[in-house]
Amino acid sequence: MKLAIVCSWLNQYGGAERVLEVVHDMYPQAPVYTSIYRPSKLPARYRTLDIRPSFLDRVPLARRWPQLFLGWFPLAFESLDLRGYDVVFSLTSAFAHGVLTPAETRHVCYCLTPTRFIWNYHSYIEREGVGRLARLALPPLLHRLRQWDRLAADRVDHFIAISREVQRRIRKCYHRESTIIYPPVETGRFHPATGHDDYFLVIGRLIPYKRIDLAVRAFNELGLPLKIAGEGRDRAALQALARPNIEFLGWVGDDELQELLSRAGAFIFPGLEDFGIAPLEAMAAGRPVIAYAGGGALDTVEPGVTGEFFTELTSESLADAVRNFDPARYDATIIRRHAEQFDRAVFQRELRNFVEERFTAHRSAFEKRKNEP
Repeated sequence: MKLAIVCSWLNQYGGAERVLEVVHDMYPQAPVYTSIYRPSKLPARYRTLDIRPSFLDRVPLARRWPQLFLGWFPLAFESLDLRGYDVVFSLTSAFAHGVLTPAETRHVCYCLTPTRFIWNYHSYIEREGVGRLARLALPPLLHRLRQWDRLAADRVDHFIAISREVQRRIRKCYHRESTIIYPPVETGRFHPATGHDDYFLVIGRLIPYKRIDLAVRAFNELGLPLKIAGEGRDRAALQALARPNIEFLGWVGDDELQELLSRAGAFIFPGLEDFGIAPLEAMAAGRPVIAYAGGGALDTVEPGVTGEFFTELTSESLADAVRNFDPARYDATIIRRHAEQFDRAVFQRELRNFVEERFTAHRSAFEKRKNEP
């Protein structure tokens, strides 16, 4: 089976890139097609991959400011030459599912989410602080992109969703059904400690949609110790908002991450996420999670067993959940066992079976039609 991987872009390192690495480990000979590629923003291992960017990668400024070229992305993906592959596997949160594939090729799309800034425009511009001029210019462009995105979804043979929330969005935006295969978690990197400290922990990119501001405001009110690990453009604003009981750690390495997670009283997950790998890493380290009751957290957090929910996207609701939280109620061994259901090996087994079953069925049907008189 000759397979190609397509991803939206390779200009930053986050959850999508971590999933890409696991998929590529399954299919190490697969080339990776994408729109733009910035090697300097990615780990060194990417220099060893066969990465094939589109023509957009050669356009001045496109790598650095891709937002200026939104209208070009559909053409960039349609220009990719994917002839000769048995399976095209698109891993996407924007545009990559719109590639053109031959009739004999099976296209499997691992959908991280239908494109947020296209389908959830008003919430997106509020969070991102989009200026007045851009708000006037964007709606006509986004209208055309929505039309293209909806039609491009019909090119996919099989959709895979990363959570029930994303499955619902695929049905609503694309009118397509999907199978859920949860993203891979490297549970082997983490293990429970013999005890824990009294601090709470947030880990993630410091950007608007992560809603780390809710955690800062809640712990300003509570006065309890909160550690925040990660970098991002919101760091200065969040630090200016925070009181002395909140500590910003910046980027942390793997060893420090394991120590932070395993010793935390609880992991705080304040945003509405498509899935959320960090809470499961905390669970792999034996610690409970306090999460907003929405998005991917509904698939991973079991109230009273692996953590608790707060029900409104407000600092007051989060603060109430923390006040009522008792870490003594949770068993680290049970929490760890729950996280193992989302392990990398589980993901690889389920994905491989899915791809091979669909490819085999398609190839059989295609050969049968080809041989019919």
